[in-house]
Amino acid sequence: MKKNKRILKKVLGTKKKPRITVFRSNRAIYAQIIDDLSGKTLVSSSSREKIFRNNNMKIKKTKIKLSNEVGKLLGERASLLKIKKVIFDRGRYLYHGRIKSLAEGVREMGLDF
Repeated sequence: MKKNKRILKKVLGTKKKPRITVFRSNRAIYAQIIDDLSGKTLVSSSSREKIFRNNNMKIKKTKIKLSNEVGKLLGERASLLKIKKVIFDRGRYLYHGRIKSLAEGVREMGLDF
């Protein structure tokens, strides 16, 4: 908790440049774009959504590939709201593995951070 508070002091999302926050559990990854000034979530995406839970897939995706897909979905939804620049808040997680994959997926869809 101390690390989260320390990071949130420095990172603040605005209407023009909102904040992408990430939560990673053992099974899923969640990301959302937040405007901190109004306190509203603008866009969200997670690996628990229906499009990712297709049990008929013959090839099982790894968690890293799934994180990249979640990032792409978040980027698509953000582009519909005409969001171009964001601040990436990785929280207490190190920037590697699933967090890095999600960030690369968001960048592939044209968001800049």
